[in-house]
Amino acid sequence: MNSSSAQIVICGAGIAGVAAAYFLAVEHGISDIVLIDQGAPLSLTSDKSTECYRNWWPGPGDTMVRLMNRSIDLLEGIANASNNAIRLNRRGYVYATARPEQVAVLIAAAEEAATLGAGPLRIHDGRPGAPPYQPAEPHGYASPLDGADLITDRALIRAHFPYLADDVVAVLHARRCGWLSAQQLGMYMLEAARERGVRLVRGTLTSVDVRDGQVEAVQVANEGTPQTITTRCFVNAAGPMLGQVARMLGVELPIFSERHIKIAFNEHLGAVPRDAPMLIWLDPVTLPWDADERAALADDPDTAWMLGPLPAGVHCRPEGHVGGAVLLILWNFHLDPVEPTFPVQVEEYYPELALRGMSVMLPGLARYIDRAPKPYIDGGYYTKTPENRPLVGPLPVGGAYVIGALSGYGLMAACAAGELLAAHITGAPLPSYAPALTLARYDDPAYQELLEHWGDAGQL
Repeated sequence: MNSSSAQIVICGAGIAGVAAAYFLAVEHGISDIVLIDQGAPLSLTSDKSTECYRNWWPGPGDTMVRLMNRSIDLLEGIANASNNAIRLNRRGYVYATARPEQVAVLIAAAEEAATLGAGPLRIHDGRPGAPPYQPAEPHGYASPLDGADLITDRALIRAHFPYLADDVVAVLHARRCGWLSAQQLGMYMLEAARERGVRLVRGTLTSVDVRDGQVEAVQVANEGTPQTITTRCFVNAAGPMLGQVARMLGVELPIFSERHIKIAFNEHLGAVPRDAPMLIWLDPVTLPWDADERAALADDPDTAWMLGPLPAGVHCRPEGHVGGAVLLILWNFHLDPVEPTFPVQVEEYYPELALRGMSVMLPGLARYIDRAPKPYIDGGYYTKTPENRPLVGPLPVGGAYVIGALSGYGLMAACAAGELLAAHITGAPLPSYAPALTLARYDDPAYQELLEHWGDAGQL
């Protein structure tokens, strides 16, 4: 048996674990850190999302907006320091609806977001005196615009978004949003951490040794060779395996996982402009089928559910360089909790349903139905708390911490979450939102009562 020691051991070299190591090493000067992962860094779920970010977040309270604003500040700092090696842009999120009754909902959401710190609302309704609408720059992340633009002027919608469905009555363009490269961000932080002494150990965590309520060591299996790493500080950053690792400490976390799949294909017909923002359909979806298809689907109990309506939220964005043609589409129409398994299972019908669902918002995509190029399919898991806020902070075991339950916002929240965890470990000053993200929040009866009326706070 091999043995070694470390000041801090982090289980999981996904974006959360790497960010924790980065801020501990770079900002606090702690070099004696071991990152444990059974696979390559950033390879399990960190690269499975749309790789987007946003400060557009519902309440209650401003916790998530403050967390995301801080994380975006840090992302922009890394972009500045790296000559934008992380490929950060600020094209925004564009939410669209064909339901007139949804306009009031969008206004209320935008006004709430403004009070929480996401920035002001500008309404473009075609009336005299309405502010001019400014499209997002396709490249870069330096923009004076914050908040959101709500466009209800149909002519203005057609002028700037001619590729949307004709029945769209409103679009909401959230501004401090865009996307970046998860791989580039992760590798930037990992390399900076390794330059300061952080070590990466390939292996599987098999147990955490706890004595008298204090972490003392971890056990790692590496190609069949057991290894003991003595440590007094252990971080659970295990992503979809967060619950399993917590049980090694005797801790049960209030989490569950959802499976999320994405497709990418060569969108050579130009249905979606290469400079388009993130595009999200807010309405429930009834998929377009012809009469024969509907009859065939209705005859089979395993497919009848495809006749809809299906959940809102199908979304897409361009991927890759300006001269490319790749389009990403994501749509989670099965929301039941699942037990994470690898490799991730994908239903054979998923690509077609995602394409048909997206074509409701973007009719030009209908030309690909039954003739789309073979898509690339990938997927991962959103590990979530009941109210869809992360867990960052100490666990009820001496020297044990958690950074996880980052749902589908792990990439965008990783920097602020890593910074926050490092502050917990080192005793540095904590931001005002820190208590709202600890496991201890569930011990508060008032918080438990709030949860009964809260629900999932949204993802896209």
